[in-house]
Amino acid sequence: MKDRLLKAYHFSGTWTGTIIIVLLIIFFFAQAFVIPSGSMRHSLLIGDFLFVKKFSYGVPTPHIPWIEVPILPDFNKDGHLIRGKKPERGDIVVFRYPHNKKVHFVKRNFAVGGDEVIYTINEMYLRPHEGDAFIEASYDAKDIVTLNGKKFVKEPYKNLGIHYDEKVDLLSLTLKYLTANKFAMTPTIVDELPTLDERLNFNAYYIKVPENEYFMIGDN
Repeated sequence: MKDRLLKAYHFSGTWTGTIIIVLLIIFFFAQAFVIPSGSMRHSLLIGDFLFVKKFSYGVPTPHIPWIEVPILPDFNKDGHLIRGKKPERGDIVVFRYPHNKKVHFVKRNFAVGGDEVIYTINEMYLRPHEGDAFIEASYDAKDIVTLNGKKFVKEPYKNLGIHYDEKVDLLSLTLKYLTANKFAMTPTIVDELPTLDERLNFNAYYIKVPENEYFMIGDN
């Protein structure tokens, strides 16, 4: 046993051993990322260096770093060899962009499957799928509002860094993506919310997050 450990120690000191160890760490344990944009500003800044734990939500399907080519099939169709716990509301998550698996996004998990989300300019509302009793027990009463007959939580993560950039015309931006059919939420009328624009026949956007999916947003 001692001889084997000694051989392993000497092997780890070679170039081959070092490369294998580094790849195993990147494949299964941790990986470094640099924040490329300001979408998480006030929580994470451009140029911030992250060291991300890769097994928080299970054992990931390994990819060759930098070229992001998988070395094993995605057996579970969810990016994990072994499934673990699922992302929780409020978690900051590094994930592969669904439309380009070579690109990593860093976002906050606003809602989980079954949750309902209402967005109007500069305000977001969350209705956890657990229902009214859970909302009343888990959130401050002053943040709980009733919208279209259901209880929602207004800005549940405002203390974690979520804010709205006053320099960005969010209404025009959302309309642009809506027109291009690239906006996941559906226009709706919420009686308790003010009018967005007299020319529009809606004043908010709504989505019920599909099961086993997540609603990710930037903090900025």
